[in-house]
Amino acid sequence: MQADWPAFFGQILPDTLHTNRTCPKAVQMEIAMKKIEAIIKPFKLDEVKEALQEVGLQGITVTEAKGFGRQKGHTELYRGAEYVVDFLPKVKIEVVCPDSLAEKAIEAIREAAQTGRIGDGKIFVYTVEQAIRIRTGESGDDAL
Repeated sequence: MQADWPAFFGQILPDTLHTNRTCPKAVQMEIAMKKIEAIIKPFKLDEVKEALQEVGLQGITVTEAKGFGRQKGHTELYRGAEYVVDFLPKVKIEVVCPDSLAEKAIEAIREAAQTGRIGDGKIFVYTVEQAIRIRTGESGDDAL
């Protein structure tokens, strides 16, 4: 039995399929949040943390990382032997904030982390669909 495809695709679907009545509340309310990820030099961490607090952000996640970019590492002398250090120590900072604070947070990170020398780092910005506080079940901006 073959379906009559042209006729099928020309049908108008029932109105109930076009509404979002079955979508969760958090999906219906266009919650705008951003995740800001910054890779910076370790000695700049305290300055960046203070700058983010001044902007009004309450929490950050910090991870020790190693990597290289245009810097491509450097050579060091240890016990008379020279060796190449490919991966340089870095710190990765992650912050999730309301869309309204994102530009201020990005600028605060950029200004606090900048030394003007190669290897200052990068900032990446992602859209976050939803955030949920595990303890209370709060979601969206309330979970931040």
